Amino acid sequence: MTPEPSRRSHRDRRGEHRPDHDHAGHPVTEPAPRTAAGDVVAKQRLPHAESKRSILLGSLFLMATSAIGPGFITQTANFTVQLGAAFAFAILLSILVDIAVQLNVWRVIGVSGLRANQLAGALVPGLGAVLAAFVVFGGFVFNVGNVAGGGLGLNALLGLDPTWGGILTAALAVAVFLSRKAGAALDRIVVVLGVVMILITGYVAVVSNPPVGEALRQSVAPDVIDMAVIITLIGGTVGGYITYAGAHRMVDAGVHGVEEVRSISNASVVSIVVTGIMRFLLFLAILGVVAGGAQLAGGNLAASAFQHAAGEVGLRLFGLILWAAAISSVIGAAYTSVSFMVPRTARPLVRNGLTVAMIVVSTIVFASLGTAPANLLIIAGTVNGLILPVGFTVILVVAIFRRRDLLHGYRYPVWLIAVGVVVWALTLWLGANAVQSLGKLWG
Repeated sequence: MTPEPSRRSHRDRRGEHRPDHDHAGHPVTEPAPRTAAGDVVAKQRLPHAESKRSILLGSLFLMATSAIGPGFITQTANFTVQLGAAFAFAILLSILVDIAVQLNVWRVIGVSGLRANQLAGALVPGLGAVLAAFVVFGGFVFNVGNVAGGGLGLNALLGLDPTWGGILTAALAVAVFLSRKAGAALDRIVVVLGVVMILITGYVAVVSNPPVGEALRQSVAPDVIDMAVIITLIGGTVGGYITYAGAHRMVDAGVHGVEEVRSISNASVVSIVVTGIMRFLLFLAILGVVAGGAQLAGGNLAASAFQHAAGEVGLRLFGLILWAAAISSVIGAAYTSVSFMVPRTARPLVRNGLTVAMIVVSTIVFASLGTAPANLLIIAGTVNGLILPVGFTVILVVAIFRRRDLLHGYRYPVWLIAVGVVVWALTLWLGANAVQSLGKLWG
């Protein structure tokens, strides 16, 4: 008697039972995921679990260190001096909002295996190109500022001329992308830089002896609530290219698909937690100096605070933190901007060549001007304020309507959609403020 074909089944991407064999006994395979245009989403084969962990770790630190740039340090110092311990509430609330944003962004991009501009183009023809133009422009202009920040960091650390310090910073960033294994080098360096910044800032936070109890109390019961500050923090942490830095790195390295949802979600949350830890430690370091009665002087409040806290050593340590923040942001801005310019199938030589070119051109602009042009920085900041609502709208539309061709039948959690809609309203506020700022600039 001929044995009856096996009727065992497994769960497919939709969570539904699918037989392992058909009636004739032939194996049944699940169709490969495709984009709206019908293109198969390539899935790279990861050698082992350690590779996936390394990629996710590198991706989350790329997002975190991209957010922790020179502007991040300046904002934190200024708002700490302005609000005192009450700034803790703004930090906590912004972290919660940032987590909601990144959970949605990473999950949609990670499940679909498509970059943000590809998703936008699948929804509205041409929208992907508009989003890419915004990201590339903002990333390039801010990279001029990041190179300048690297120069200032090496000046504080080693006494090096700021212009030459900026050029050296850019050269080291270029070396990362000229490496034969640029992806692995990228993952490692952003992790190292992130850990270095957190450890040094933590040390200064301890030395400055901040009123931790008061900061914790005001994180939930603040004396002052400044929504403008909170919105600014949100835009600075998940605005512009930063929103997509880690998610794009993740899918480019081959970690995507419905089966990776848990890992993707965990990494997205940790990326914001890392950023929040850095901001809170920097806040405590400066708060300790301010609460002790010191008068911070000069154009760089953070540098002044570190010097008050730990003397000459503190100033040198601040230089190291600023430099680490700058070079990691140079790397993150260039990598993410280029990910919007070339397809995932592009050869590494082309992708890395464009990344190097972007860093070189931004360095030439910095070297010729001596600093980042103020008006361009304002315009780029305005563009960044527009990127978040436009890009997040795309993410939510894909999630809410559960596009089967984009999410491969994945059932998107209703609670995450609800949280995303609330946050989406805040992104519209960011966009409205950005438009008003641009109007004032040209008015």
